[in-house]
Amino acid sequence: MPPDRVLARRRAIGDHMRAARFHANLTQEAVALRAGIRIATYSEIEQGHRAALIDTLILIADAIGVPLADLVRE
Repeated sequence: MPPDRVLARRRAIGDHMRAARFHANLTQEAVALRAGIRIATYSEIEQGHRAALIDTLILIADAIGVPLADLVRE
């Protein structure tokens, strides 16, 4: 299990993903399909339950239409 500070940042990234997705008026399913990842995987990343590879975050940012920095900002 990762340290609490890592889990907190993981949840923050998920919050940024959710906010960007809502702003783009997209569902989790739509983002997952555009990114080419499983819906369950996308959901787990957005909820902070799964760590994401940088490649996956790039795909998600592109699918939502935002810069990667918007998802990982502090």
